[in-house]
Amino acid sequence: MKAVSWNVNGLRAVLGKNFYEVFGLMDADFFCLQETKLQEGQAELILPGYTQYWNYADRKGYSGTAIFAKKEALNVFYGIGIDEHDHEGRVITLEYPDFFMVTVYTPNSKENLERLEYRQRWEDDFRGYLCALNEKKPVIVCGDMNVAHREIDLKNPQTNHRSAGFTDEERGKMTELLAAGFSDTFRELHPDARDRYSWWSYRFRSRERNTGWRIDYFLVSSGIMNRVDKAEIHDEIMGSDHCPVEIEIDL
Repeated sequence: MKAVSWNVNGLRAVLGKNFYEVFGLMDADFFCLQETKLQEGQAELILPGYTQYWNYADRKGYSGTAIFAKKEALNVFYGIGIDEHDHEGRVITLEYPDFFMVTVYTPNSKENLERLEYRQRWEDDFRGYLCALNEKKPVIVCGDMNVAHREIDLKNPQTNHRSAGFTDEERGKMTELLAAGFSDTFRELHPDARDRYSWWSYRFRSRERNTGWRIDYFLVSSGIMNRVDKAEIHDEIMGSDHCPVEIEIDL
């Protein structure tokens, strides 16, 4: 089974570039999107053979997630069941007989860390949500989690210590999530891989210079990590300031 995750940073813009080409090339069983920036009816995707699941933010042109699945889910859940968090279209959960597929667009703490306090509450609540799912059956969770967990996961750790996405608080919450029973598939399969990033600023020719961050993840319940055959970052694919990430798993 192949799953792909991509923060498209505005789906309508990527539809005008290379979305259908990338979608066809990947031929994924699950194709998950973050930061769609859409409201219902603003884009119609023709994806034969796929069921489309969308979660829209209340605020126009902001956030939003989607999953396109070859196999229809038994159940679908939008959000995490906590009103404070469920107005920004950040989470979709699909239930299948043997696992849950979750996509997430984690809130950014903002440039001056003005949303860091909220981000900490989100992290605790989202971790609780995933752990509750994990008690029922294995979980695959993917998306833009807006944190570079370790120094190896960004180009310039020394100068970004208090930058959003690399604060001690955010990194600590990722450590807590992994300790709660989840595995970072890319880092498990590529423990020493350097200069592998999934996001680059549009400024300072960052992508050209590969001055990036690895903030897009596939995590799986630790009990099924041994079933992950492949975890890749497709940094050759353009179209957004993020690139797609992928896993192949025997489920």
